[in-house]
Amino acid sequence: MLTGFKDLKVYQKAYDLSMEIFQLSTAFPKEEIYSLTDQMRRSSRSVCANIAEAFRKRGYPKLFRLALTNADSEASETIVWIDYAKDCGYMSDKVHTYLSQGYKEVGKILGKIILHPHRFITR
Repeated sequence: MLTGFKDLKVYQKAYDLSMEIFQLSTAFPKEEIYSLTDQMRRSSRSVCANIAEAFRKRGYPKLFRLALTNADSEASETIVWIDYAKDCGYMSDKVHTYLSQGYKEVGKILGKIILHPHRFITR
């Protein structure tokens, strides 16, 4: 039984990925701090925040789905920033593939929950 959003595998995966992005982005050039670095960190963290928000809205199916849809959108945005980071030479192809695949997996899990929310809805 789920006791909180931190019990969700999708939250745990997204959180781990966002922490990896944080660690990786500490090595980005200083001129990227207010653009690429900030955008990557914000969108990756927003995935987790939206999952937490969705969990609190389980009693309201439409709001629950909306918050999960927002989390999925932020995961997609994060993939775009990961692409930029690779193309700018700030990460290896291997790291790019790992992070991109991780966020695609998060998106797939969120999509399944959005389509089949009955296990999570509290009403």
